[in-house]
Parts: sequence; C-alpha cells; structure tokens
Amino acid sequence: MFRSLIAATLLCMSQWALALDIQPDSLYPRVEMQTSMGKIVVELDRTRAPITVDNFLTYVVKGEYDNTIFHRVIADFVVQGGGLNKALEELPEDKPIVNESGNGLSNALGTIAMARENEPHSATRQFYFNVADNTKLDPSKRRWGYAVFGEVVEGMEVLQAMAMVETAHNEKLDWPDVPVTPIILKQAKLLPRN
Repeated sequence: MFRSLIAATLLCMSQWALALDIQPDSLYPRVEMQTSMGKIVVELDRTRAPITVDNFLTYVVKGEYDNTIFHRVIADFVVQGGGLNKALEELPEDKPIVNESGNGLSNALGTIAMARENEPHSATRQFYFNVADNTKLDPSKRRWGYAVFGEVVEGMEVLQAMAMVETAHNEKLDWPDVPVTPIILKQAKLLPRN
C-alpha cells in the first residue's frame, strides 16, 4: 500500500513537471521566432483569441515549431509555416480548435493568423503572416474567416524580405508557392513576462 502511494505521488509530480507554462495569466504574451532570414517577434492577443493563443503557445513551448519551414509564400498575400519539417514531411497535429475569427481582429498587414482547411474549425498548428491587408480573409455574415491572434512587433523587414523570395511548384509536395531556397524557422520561444 505504501509503495503504491509513493508511486502515485511520483507519477503526479512527474505530470506537474511536464505541465507547460504558456503564461496563462499573460494577456499579451510575446514569441520570438529565429528564422534563417532573421528575427521576428510577435505579440499575441489572449483577450481576443484565447483558444488560438493557448493552442499556438502549446506548440511553441513544446518546441514543435523548431526546425520547421515556411512552405507557402505569396508576395502581397501571406507567408505560411508551422506544419512541415525540412524534409518536407507533414508534422503531427493536436486536435483542431474552435475558429475565433469573429474576434474583431482583422487580417491586416503584419498580423499572424491560423491557417485551416475549408472546414471553419479545422486549424491545428499551421499559421501565416499577412504581408498585405487581407480583409477578404476576415469573417462576414455569410462565411467564417481566418482567426487573427496577434501582430508583428519586431522584424517586419524580415517578414517583408521573406515575402519576396523566389518560389516554385514543388514536385514532392505537388504544391505551388514553395520557396526555392527553404526559409527555416530555427526556433520559436515564448519570451519572459514583461
């Protein structure tokens, strides 16, 4: 009985040690992204998109964006990443999240939003940066939009340079708009609270 109690206590303690600190009490957490083209810092808005921010930060804190690529780049539209590794393999995803596109945030230049499939509640790990004012991605009375959950606060020039790289149709993926020279997201890390 005593051994069972000790084993149960140790198991609980190990679960606490594995608990992720996604700064749940921080309304505007910041994430630093070290890319092969420079550093980008985003400030997230938990007041408007709490589910989306928590989802994104879970991937960040677990290191699941590290050494991924930006696989879709369309000048004057978006720079998208977070879902493929350098070998162009799709990475495991957590469960899809609720679409928070009706939160009042617009797909404006310099914002970060969740990529998804046609089904509105299908976003998992892929995200994109708006490199233009893409209000057509916002929700309307007739359709769901794409959930914006933060904005670039440092490194906009890096993002603009990323948007201008040469792209082509990738045979392995059978996708258009893939950078010819890979853009690597080397590390994404949650910055300490202000």
